[in-house]
Amino acid sequence: MDFITGETLYIDKPLGWTSFDVVKRIRGALLRRLGVKKLKVGHAGTLDPLASGVMVIVTGKSTRLIDTLQAAVKEYVATVALGATTPSFDLETEIDATYPTEHITQAAVEEVLKRFTGKIEQIPPAFSACKIDGKRAYHMARKGADVELKPKILVIDEIELLSFSPTSITLRIVCSKGTYIRALARDIGAALGSGGHLTALRRTRSGDARIDNCLSVEQAIELIRITDISFPENYNPQPKQV
Repeated sequence: MDFITGETLYIDKPLGWTSFDVVKRIRGALLRRLGVKKLKVGHAGTLDPLASGVMVIVTGKSTRLIDTLQAAVKEYVATVALGATTPSFDLETEIDATYPTEHITQAAVEEVLKRFTGKIEQIPPAFSACKIDGKRAYHMARKGADVELKPKILVIDEIELLSFSPTSITLRIVCSKGTYIRALARDIGAALGSGGHLTALRRTRSGDARIDNCLSVEQAIELIRITDISFPENYNPQPKQV
């Protein structure tokens, strides 16, 4: 494998890790294996710490493909709690309001989900990496500032109801780049008249990368350790000082 010219790894990001944590561990393993001080390593599509699943890691000159890879269709499995809301639309913040759920039926949920299929308008969460005047929205939101973000147009190709109860639903979602599943949970809960927030999220596909093809971080590091690594012609790396 030629990680300097460019390789792609499919990683199953663990719950609780940031996307940067994954990149840092992979980069560290590659630097040790190659005996170099620097190597470009990036990822195509951030996952929040409270989410797990498919991350596409690219190295070397393949980092030029990040924009193209990020534009790929994504698939998620999401669990949404009904009857309560949080400021972040997920478990990052505490519940701030509760609502009745006795009126919610499976038929009602399936009818509401139809409204969120196709081209839709979505307001990103205040607790997000969107920028306002050069500042990340989540920095402002965590300080208690009012954050107003403009709606964005995106595409939801499919929403499938995998499981139902009046207080919790699990969905399979196929969507375009830029979709905030937390915001979708908020909007579905509001449409049901019950409020809602995301309690679990797993990315199961990103473009050609599927969860079944992914390595754990530990497996990827072991692959790097044992793989016969090739170098570009005339490449003369400077040994890393230990």
